[in-house]
Amino acid sequence: MQKRSFETVLYSAIGVAAMAVILVAFNVISGAMPRRVDLTEEKAFTLSEGTCAILARLDTPVKIRFYCTQSETATPYSVMFKSYAKKVEDLLGEYKQAARGKLIVEKYDPQPESDAEDSARLDGIEPRSLPGGEQFYLGLSVGLLDAKEPIAFLSPDRERQLEYDISRAISRVLTPEKPVIGVMGPLPMFGTEANPMMMQMGQRGQEPWALVSELRNDFKVKRVPMDAEAIDDDIKVLLVVHPRDISDKAQFAVDQFVMRGGKLIAFLDGLSHVDSRGQNPMMGEMPGGGSSLDKLLKAWGVEFDSSRVVADRQLKMVLGEQGDMSQQRPVWLVLQPEGINSNDISTAELEDVWFFAAGAFTGTPVPGLKKTVLLKSTKDSQLVEGMLASFSGESILKDFKPSGTEYALAVRLTGKFSTAFPEGKPDDAKAASTNDTEKAAEKKAESLLKESKGENTVVLVGDADMIHDGFTIQRQPTPFGFYIMKQINENLNFAQNLVEQLSGDSNLIAVRSRSLRQRPFTVLKEIETQAEARWMAKLKDLQESRDQAVARLNELQQQKNQNQRFIMSPEQQAEIENLRKKEAEVNRELRELRKDLRRDVVSLQHSVEAINIAAMPVAVILAGIGLAMYKRKRTSAK
Repeated sequence: MQKRSFETVLYSAIGVAAMAVILVAFNVISGAMPRRVDLTEEKAFTLSEGTCAILARLDTPVKIRFYCTQSETATPYSVMFKSYAKKVEDLLGEYKQAARGKLIVEKYDPQPESDAEDSARLDGIEPRSLPGGEQFYLGLSVGLLDAKEPIAFLSPDRERQLEYDISRAISRVLTPEKPVIGVMGPLPMFGTEANPMMMQMGQRGQEPWALVSELRNDFKVKRVPMDAEAIDDDIKVLLVVHPRDISDKAQFAVDQFVMRGGKLIAFLDGLSHVDSRGQNPMMGEMPGGGSSLDKLLKAWGVEFDSSRVVADRQLKMVLGEQGDMSQQRPVWLVLQPEGINSNDISTAELEDVWFFAAGAFTGTPVPGLKKTVLLKSTKDSQLVEGMLASFSGESILKDFKPSGTEYALAVRLTGKFSTAFPEGKPDDAKAASTNDTEKAAEKKAESLLKESKGENTVVLVGDADMIHDGFTIQRQPTPFGFYIMKQINENLNFAQNLVEQLSGDSNLIAVRSRSLRQRPFTVLKEIETQAEARWMAKLKDLQESRDQAVARLNELQQQKNQNQRFIMSPEQQAEIENLRKKEAEVNRELRELRKDLRRDVVSLQHSVEAINIAAMPVAVILAGIGLAMYKRKRTSAK
């Protein structure tokens, strides 16, 4: 009996030791293998194709100096940064492995008054002051020969942008020269100078738009006139902003720019508030019309109605009280995360993008082009006429009929583009009057590019007002005589992201955001939306009842004689009493509706929380019970 017990213990010990050896060997072998398996749904631990393409271009070793404070003190802030530093270090390990020997990663601990701290400052790495006075370094510098690109501080707030930031830094040291950005449009985006008479009165000219000023910090910005017949060859990205009344010749210039590989970002409009060309003494300043690139869009298979704009009940901007329909702007949209493409690097970090009477992009791109929707409305939306959108939103909400369509507000087209002018450059009147038409036709055919040389990218945005200062920033005066610019939304970030993408390495477009693995409760949002729709229907019925009652009162008032002008008739009193009863009844129904809504939301939240908390423990318990029953059955069988 003792011998059997000893053998059992011995065999168990040998089995445990063998299993430990197998696990260690498996970890060592799998760690040395170049291939890894990412089992997460969103491939959160796999470098994107764009990053791999950038690393594949390296023919000279690139050095990354990673600076992270490794102090022994532990505070809640330092622990958070150190934990994030570990994620950065793991990602740099992925970069190093994908670069196949062309990437060198050096790690430094910049303690106070050390050589590492001096190196960090020379590389442009800035510390962050933590509560208590501690200076914490967390940044990196990418260097190639004489080129250097620092990331001053790696904030955990940009975790989803981490891969993009590192890949962009590597791309910049590969091409350190600043790209040239062209800006084309009829609006005074570059500012205006005051005339001498206005200067004598103490008035200054108009400052450039904030977007132009910001772009000048990172790029060479060049103005392109609206009547340009050709785009300069050194321009890499062209911004076309509200191209109202654009000529065919100017569209041909933009077309040939795209054909030769230039990147295009076009901000079109369905109803421009900035371009207020018309003045009506009775109604004040009226918005301008829309704008489009009709010739180009038609050739690409995209449709844009510059006379209609998108109205959305879920995304509407509320300027006053929630219940005051006259202060609600259904055509001024505050986009929610559901309408922002979180898988695209240009929009992954955006949560607060505003549109002001934006048009919608419809249609199917021609073969060879792929459309990616960057920003969109909800299904609780419809298209309304531009003139109607310029008035109060009450009339739109009363007769609102959801289309059930998610309208695309910003799209990106990628692929091979074909020219919209297969017959060549449009002739002007002077050229048409010349007799030498054959030579002109030959010259047009020689200079015409009918198809882009390779895959190209065009971004189309349905609103130009969204990048104007009046809709994006607030300038706050200071006692020192200058202004501080404060952004009120993320519209400028969106525009800068697009320019940054298209002006850098084209592979950066394919770099997706690093997911935080957060999944919103979409069912909760649907319940709230349905209840909101029912509430708006009730509100509409109540207002219609009020309007009918007022009309009836006016009718009774007209039937009275002059001696009864200030005395209410019994019919009027009864009508008012009925109206008050109806108001009380509808208000009671609205209160019950809100209670039902809250009850459904809370119940669903509790159910989801219960499943998340109890599902795994219950599964483990059931698995343990099942395993115990299986072993008991085998033991009894022996």
